[in-house]
Amino acid sequence: MAANAPAGPKKALDPFGIGGVLVGLLAIGTAFIIEHGDLSSLVLPSPFIIVFGGTFAALMASFPLPTVLNLPKVLQKAIFTEKEDPLEAVQTFVRLADKARREGLLSLEDEAAALSDEFMKDGIQEVVDGTPPEQISELLEIKIAEMEARHKEGFTMFSAAAGFAPTMGIIGTVLGLVVVLAGLATAGTESLGSSIATAFIATLYGILSANIFWMPMSERLKGRSAEEVSHKRMVVEGILAIQAGDAPRLVRSKLEGFLSPADRKRSAQAAERAAGGVGEPAAAGAR
Repeated sequence: MAANAPAGPKKALDPFGIGGVLVGLLAIGTAFIIEHGDLSSLVLPSPFIIVFGGTFAALMASFPLPTVLNLPKVLQKAIFTEKEDPLEAVQTFVRLADKARREGLLSLEDEAAALSDEFMKDGIQEVVDGTPPEQISELLEIKIAEMEARHKEGFTMFSAAAGFAPTMGIIGTVLGLVVVLAGLATAGTESLGSSIATAFIATLYGILSANIFWMPMSERLKGRSAEEVSHKRMVVEGILAIQAGDAPRLVRSKLEGFLSPADRKRSAQAAERAAGGVGEPAAAGAR
C-alpha cells in the first residue's frame, strides 16, 4: 500500500517572507527619494559592520555557538514552507482505521513501514507492538516538547537580534558623533552636516533591520512552529483513535477539528466522493 502513503512534506519558497522585507525596503526608499534624499548616501560600510557585526557578536555571547552558526538554516525555515498537507494525514488515518477494523491492528505493520512521516510511522508501530495508549501518548508528547524547545531556540535568537540591532545602531551613531566632535574645530559647516548625517546611518540600519527583518522572521518562525505542533497533535489523536478501534467516520470527525475551515471543506468533499465509491472507504464507518 505504499502508493497510498502520504507524499510527505512539500518544500517551496514562500514569496511573502522575503517579499515583505523587500516591500518594506521599497516603501522606505521611495519615501526617502520623495524627500529628495540620495539612496547612495545610505550605503556605508562602517555602520553596516558595527550593526550587523555587533549583532552577531551579541548573539554569540547570548547563545551556544552551534545555535548561532545554525542561523542560516533557521532562516531557511522562515523563507521556505515545508509542511505536510493535513488533509493527506486525515485520509491516511481514515484508511488505516478501516483496515485495522477489518484485518486487525497487526495488519498495519506494512502500512507503517511505507509512511514517509517518521513521527506517524513511530506511533503506528507502537500501536502494532501493543504499547498501551497512555504510554504512546507520553512518548509522542515528549517528541513534540523536544521539537517545540528546538524551534523556540531558533525564533528566540531572531527575537534577541531584533533587540540587539537598534542598540548597536545607537553605539555606531555615538561613535560617529565622537569622531565628528573631535574634528569640530577644523570642520566646515557643510562637512559638519554631512558627518552628522553619516553618524545617524548606523541608527537607521539598527532600527530598520530589527523591524523589517529580525522581528518579522521571528514571528514567522513562531507561526511555523505552531502549525507543526498542531499537525503533530492531530497525528497523535489519529494514532490513539486507531488503537481505540474507532470507526473511520469517527476518526475523520475527530481529526477535522484540527483543520482550518478551508481544509475542513476539502475533507468534506473527499468524504462525499468516498461515499459515492471514490477514494478511501469512509462509508465503512457505518459498520
